[in-house]
Amino acid sequence: MCRSHPAAPVRTPGHLLQNHWGCAAAASPPWAIRAAAAPSARGAGPGRAGGVGAPGARHAPSAGLGFPGAAERGGRAGQSRADRREPGGAALLSMAAAGRARRGARLSAAGLLALPALALLALLALPPGRGGGGDRGGAGEAQPDSSPPLLLPPGLREELRQRRRDLRRLEAVAGGGEAAATGGLGCGDLNRATAVSVLGWGFTKVVARAALAGGGTVALKSVHGAGREVRRCVQRYGAPAGCRRLAAYKLLKEVTLLQRLQHPGIVKLHGQCYDNSGDAELRVTAMLELGSPLEMIQLLQTPWEERFKICLSLVKLLFYLAHSPLGSIVLLDFQPRQFVMVDGNLKVTDMDDASTEELSCKEDNDCTLDFPTKSFPLKCSVVGKCEGMNEKKNLFNAYRYFFTYLLPHSAPPALRPLLSDILNATGDLRYGINETLRAFEKVLHLYKSGLYLQKRPLLLKDYISLKGFRTVEGEDYKCWPSYSHLGCLLSIHSPEEAAAICNSQLQCQSFIVTQHRTWTGRPLASFQSSWTDLIPDTNAVVYIKRSASSGERL
Repeated sequence: MCRSHPAAPVRTPGHLLQNHWGCAAAASPPWAIRAAAAPSARGAGPGRAGGVGAPGARHAPSAGLGFPGAAERGGRAGQSRADRREPGGAALLSMAAAGRARRGARLSAAGLLALPALALLALLALPPGRGGGGDRGGAGEAQPDSSPPLLLPPGLREELRQRRRDLRRLEAVAGGGEAAATGGLGCGDLNRATAVSVLGWGFTKVVARAALAGGGTVALKSVHGAGREVRRCVQRYGAPAGCRRLAAYKLLKEVTLLQRLQHPGIVKLHGQCYDNSGDAELRVTAMLELGSPLEMIQLLQTPWEERFKICLSLVKLLFYLAHSPLGSIVLLDFQPRQFVMVDGNLKVTDMDDASTEELSCKEDNDCTLDFPTKSFPLKCSVVGKCEGMNEKKNLFNAYRYFFTYLLPHSAPPALRPLLSDILNATGDLRYGINETLRAFEKVLHLYKSGLYLQKRPLLLKDYISLKGFRTVEGEDYKCWPSYSHLGCLLSIHSPEEAAAICNSQLQCQSFIVTQHRTWTGRPLASFQSSWTDLIPDTNAVVYIKRSASSGERL
């Protein structure tokens, strides 16, 4: 089955990912809905589904957008866009199917909201996929960048030509726009996908989640036929299919970038499927690594070590983008919602607004880097480019969206001066990405090695150690930020540091160093208000305050 895809491109605060799916499917897929267009229904707009970021304002699809009829589209109708996430992973969209709509029939926003997600996918069903060999899309078929049909308004044709030229330039720099690496997913895998659920949508694209026939899940990205970008184009040119083709070039650009850019901080492209069957439409579906939304509010409640990991991962990504095989790359739409978490690692998931071009200039005055609260004058190089603008734009956005919120709070006191230096230097753009990465790596070294603990009094001598025992696990007093909501579980470098922490907490009478370790290799210590409930454990050691044990028989 042709389905949508997951949160690979999930966003957090503000908006969600933009995508619209157009999967290749059999001419009459078994799940295709062939009912009349659903009547308008009133109700709240859809929520930002499963992989989308923090809640934002609701956006309902345009009620007056005309879509091609089923006879023209092979039973396909338009899409809708989502801009929020339903709590608890509940079904995100309620949309009902419209099948054989008359040519030019209008699909209202309320009608879309009345449909179940599977029916919505049916509306987007495409003819058999093209664009790779056999199952994977097809040699011999029209290429994604082939010229659009002549029956389009001149202005739209010119925009299509420009995007095609831009894509070809990018492909030339990237080493060609061939299909993804051998062994990647293709149209056949897309046709057999099941358990599809829409995660969200934005201005240009729709994102859905799908289960692969061979196991595993992916995120599906495709053009959002009822998104703001397509709607504005339709209002200007009155050519829905051509406008969807125009938007498809952004997704093709993203696919090209993901094929060339390989980094742990960039979401993986698992495959693609496209259909360019000769009309104005160009249907592209990208199959991506599935991630979960980056929720900034939740991140603020996590231990400092985890927040530092997010910031360090981001700095490493920006270092790669500044020195990428394609040159310096800027993320023009740089916001937390463009990132997802995959197995605890931060990844950028939306690359359609990335640019490999530095701003052209004739003099230094052409190179002012403007932000809402600050401006930075840069130099115009001898080759007529604003020197380092892409790198500095990425870095300042990292400072204002990530560093200021995640770095300083609850950091180890000895590291705070270094973190303050990083914040000041990136906030003023005195550091470039090279200096920023070195500063982060210095903090990491001090933290992992325990060197930041020097010149502290030795407090472990005030504790009695009992080897071969541990305290009974259960709910105890809370501390912030803890790795457990049931008690006080913190990252430590050594029992000596744990003793200092226990001394600073009035309720703490004992602690145990657990076998669990964080991403830095540091153990977790559990701090407790009692030590009387002990059970044998050959791998454990309990540390008890001497003052708490006085008068008690151990």
